[in-house]
Amino acid sequence: MLDRFDADRPLVGMVHLPPLPGAPRYDGDRAAVRERALTDARALADSGIDGLIVENFGDAPFYPEEVPDHVVAEMTALVGAVRAAVPAPVGVNVLRNDATAAMSVAAATGAGFVRVNVHAGARVTDQGVTEGRAHETLRLRDRIDCEVGILADVAVKHSAPLGRTDLAGATRDLLERGLADGVVVSGAGTGRAVDRERLATVAAVTGEFGAPTFVGSGVTPESAPDLLGVADGAIVGSALKEGDNPTAPVARDRVADLVEAARE
Repeated sequence: MLDRFDADRPLVGMVHLPPLPGAPRYDGDRAAVRERALTDARALADSGIDGLIVENFGDAPFYPEEVPDHVVAEMTALVGAVRAAVPAPVGVNVLRNDATAAMSVAAATGAGFVRVNVHAGARVTDQGVTEGRAHETLRLRDRIDCEVGILADVAVKHSAPLGRTDLAGATRDLLERGLADGVVVSGAGTGRAVDRERLATVAAVTGEFGAPTFVGSGVTPESAPDLLGVADGAIVGSALKEGDNPTAPVARDRVADLVEAARE
């Protein structure tokens, strides 16, 4: 998984898409959605970020599993435009948990990886009970003949466990039975700090499999050096935006500050 990035401990920035056509908050300007995606992507790449994830963050309330065809079409067009605009590796996340759509968009656009919120097991979310579909995602990847990596969340944010709460066991299931290529550890919600002990527990398991651990939320210039002493990379969204607001534009000075701190 790490070989997709030109960095020992990659920093992956979020391109949080505004509401897409069909979403409740869509403002009717498709061109503005595209321009915002490209502006944020260029700001991240130009300021030293090692990779990007394009995500339909503005589409709340999210479909629990399968998104409609028009969402897949819009995201394919936008991810393709981002890939053409920046040299950094690009990933895809289709909220809330449409791994089939994410894998399809990635394969069609040449994106390198996907993030899957619930890849194995089940979680209670604001969309109801969300179940992992690793069996479908892995077979789809083979069927459409692509080499898209799978970053899978363990105990994903904005959710509660359904069943056991053994973090090490859940991580092992993602890698050993779900065949994920890497694991993401987040705090309780968007922008919330990651507990270092939880991070270390997950990293100990991923290390056995030779798979990377990514911090998925709450990374700041202050916390980055410590967290990246345990994790293999970080996915950063809110901390790179104006006012720590995930819906705000990317602030280039914030990106530069984080990159400098992380490189130390």
